[in-house]
Amino acid sequence: MMRLAVFTKNLTNPAYGAARLGAERAAAALGGAEVLHFVPQTPDDPAQQSVLIDEALALSPRPDAFVLSPVHASKVNPAIRRVADAGIPMIGFVNPIEAAPSVAYVSSDDHALALAIARHLFKHLQGQGRVLIVTGPAESFTSNERLRGFREAVGAFPGIEVVDVIAGDYARDTARERTAHWLRHHALLDACLVANDIMAVGVLDALDAAGRGATVVGVNAIPQAIEAIAADRMLATADFNAMQMAYLATECAVRHLRGQAVPARIELPVQIVDAGNCHQWDLPYARRPVITLEQLKETTP
Repeated sequence: MMRLAVFTKNLTNPAYGAARLGAERAAAALGGAEVLHFVPQTPDDPAQQSVLIDEALALSPRPDAFVLSPVHASKVNPAIRRVADAGIPMIGFVNPIEAAPSVAYVSSDDHALALAIARHLFKHLQGQGRVLIVTGPAESFTSNERLRGFREAVGAFPGIEVVDVIAGDYARDTARERTAHWLRHHALLDACLVANDIMAVGVLDALDAAGRGATVVGVNAIPQAIEAIAADRMLATADFNAMQMAYLATECAVRHLRGQAVPARIELPVQIVDAGNCHQWDLPYARRPVITLEQLKETTP
């Protein structure tokens, strides 16, 4: 049985729990490849992920392939190069593998997702409003791309004023605390444009505790966000489908090890989830549908 080492970024973001489930679902569907999970105890910690990569390399027998989401654009590179030197194929997902060649890369366009959800919010506000932006970690590839998309959307709506940009570090508690601090010192706010859903839930916590109202959007389509949309507490989210990415990345790993050709790059489409369609996402991750490489080919023009 082939062994796959799957590296996700943290244990705190539900999207990465979904990614781990996606890898397991793909392995089971393709004949029971063994999935070994490696997750930093400190969220998104490059040093810990580097140690985990070395631990995987030290296993006997070694994993046949690495399915890897690097936690940092460059700080994990020496460890990644050790994987390449060992001759083990790598498949990237969520964030690209820059330090060595990879067999395939599965992602969404973070800039396009952010641009779409920001435009959705600004149209809802009829092009007028004071907006607080909540970003992820300063060195996060996904957060920086989403912030770029947010700013591009703002540039097209002259009536939108960005009142501040605060970092929620992709964590509910951090987003709640920093938003609560901001709310204590500022009176006027119409909306919050948030770079992921678990932070958006933290923003909702802060607004509720302060007795304040604001329109909130996020990115990820995690179950907590879907519940908030269905309850009319949150306007919308953009589906950053980490479970689907990990599923396809794992399928690419298995098929590559079997000597089959796989796409070098797969980019999932942008989908906005709001009250009109959220019932399609209102399922636990284990019951959410996934598509295979073959089904993806059928839907790609």
